[in-house]
Amino acid sequence: MANAMQALEPIWRSAGLPAHSLRHVTLIGEEPVLPSSFAVGTAAQATLAAAALAATEIGWQRNGLRQQLRVDMRHAALECCGHFTINGRVPPQWDKLAGLYPCGAEGAGGWVRLHTNFAHHRDGVLRLLGLPAGTATPREAVAAALQGWRALDFEDSAAQAGLVVAALRSFEQWDQHPQSLAVASRPLVDIEKIGEAAPLALPALARDARPLHGLRVLDLTRILAGPVGTRTLAGYGAEVLLVNAPHLPNIEVIIDTSRGKRSALADLREPAGRNGLRAVLRDAHVFVQSYRPGALAGLGFGPDELARVRPGIVVVSLSAYGDTGPWAGRRGFDSLVQTATGLNHAEAQAAGAAQPKALPLQILDMASGFLMAFGAQAALLRQQTEGGSWQVRVSLARTALWLRELGRAADGFAAATPDFAGWMQTQPSGYGELSTVHHAAEFSHTPAGWDHPSMPPGSDPLAWSAD
Repeated sequence: MANAMQALEPIWRSAGLPAHSLRHVTLIGEEPVLPSSFAVGTAAQATLAAAALAATEIGWQRNGLRQQLRVDMRHAALECCGHFTINGRVPPQWDKLAGLYPCGAEGAGGWVRLHTNFAHHRDGVLRLLGLPAGTATPREAVAAALQGWRALDFEDSAAQAGLVVAALRSFEQWDQHPQSLAVASRPLVDIEKIGEAAPLALPALARDARPLHGLRVLDLTRILAGPVGTRTLAGYGAEVLLVNAPHLPNIEVIIDTSRGKRSALADLREPAGRNGLRAVLRDAHVFVQSYRPGALAGLGFGPDELARVRPGIVVVSLSAYGDTGPWAGRRGFDSLVQTATGLNHAEAQAAGAAQPKALPLQILDMASGFLMAFGAQAALLRQQTEGGSWQVRVSLARTALWLRELGRAADGFAAATPDFAGWMQTQPSGYGELSTVHHAAEFSHTPAGWDHPSMPPGSDPLAWSAD
């Protein structure tokens, strides 16, 4: 099993960043830190460290201050659990119908995972099963209806209906799937120059300012990896303008992931919304989005169009299964990708469980979010030295493959379940009193911080701050 530095170094080098900078990060702790056969602590620590170290590199280039960095594995893993409370309440993570179900008689048709956190996804699944839409349908009725399906057939039918469902696969089954081959052919963090432009002038950086102070990030992401990535950039000093669509639903995790961001609304279906977004785009350094591949391009905000409006922009895109292959346009979330790519099957085998077993945290989302923040900053560093406009691509399925490549923890299930006592910090928000796990990256001079409180969508105008 790889240790955290062995996991971090290839990520850092693959982006063309200087190897000597790795001497300025200290990684402490060892597996297992959470009950899993996978190196989830290593994945959390290495990706979080990559994002934080890239920030120190930007700061050093801007003002000559070389910071030292320290990341504790257990702390990183606890942060990646995504635990938070609002007014003392722990919001539910899942809708009551979400989760794994056997198909066919006694599971003879395989297993499927349903993602029903959004009402339109829940109601679509219920209609596909011939059940009444709404919140009254019991879980037992869904289980009974799925006995008439094979898992792969239900997965395909759900995808054709625009729903989010994944059939359980083993590693061997996933590795033979054509989408697996497409995913394996791409880098973990794909960084590509997409146009010519002069290096963008960055504002002067004071010695006591966080490394990304003065950089502007447009955030068109929702659940969960993208918002974690942009929250990380905000913590390192960037001004992040979160742009929500007024007609799209959100879930309560937005309370946690909106820390440090200003929050505006724009309906990109309407000319006024598109014009408003183009106006703020002209002063942005980074544009982050997590819509399905091609969705924003259809509205006039594909990478090439963004680079035309704002030469020198860094465009960061997240997808579930990558942007090539037969599943490129398929919707997906961390839990579904875990199921489709074999992680739930392998975790169950390691635990000696008869039913599929989820990982103890949404590590694909969290690691991918930190990789997005890392890729954005690595591309910014390239932009400053080489010029150009840049595109960064990350996918949950590629992160899942990387997690496999880290190896397995033989005694992983011996680790204790998470205990968040002593790791929490509390701050006011537009939703009430918000308590979260404090950031695991310890900077020697400019600690991460979220100055702007988490606020409901539309609390701010679609504009950059005057500062």
